[in-house]
Amino acid sequence: MSDGVVLSATIDLLMAIATHQGPKQALVCLGYAGWGAGQLDRELSINGWLTADARPELLYDVPMGQKWPSALASIGVRVSALSGSAGHA
Repeated sequence: MSDGVVLSATIDLLMAIATHQGPKQALVCLGYAGWGAGQLDRELSINGWLTADARPELLYDVPMGQKWPSALASIGVRVSALSGSAGHA
């Protein structure tokens, strides 16, 4: 985690946010990941994912539609440089 960024899945935090007792800034996300045991660690170890620091300004200040290109730019990657297909060199 980066300074100022915390992940939580507790109902207590959601209740605190709902009653204006929670953190000053929050981003609530819902989703599902169906990885098998160790799968994500393996994929990360072979560079199957692009990762960027979870900077508070990226999470809270960048408009939702710009988060992905902004995260890519933070690690020096242009969206136009990505390919949707794989190949062999």
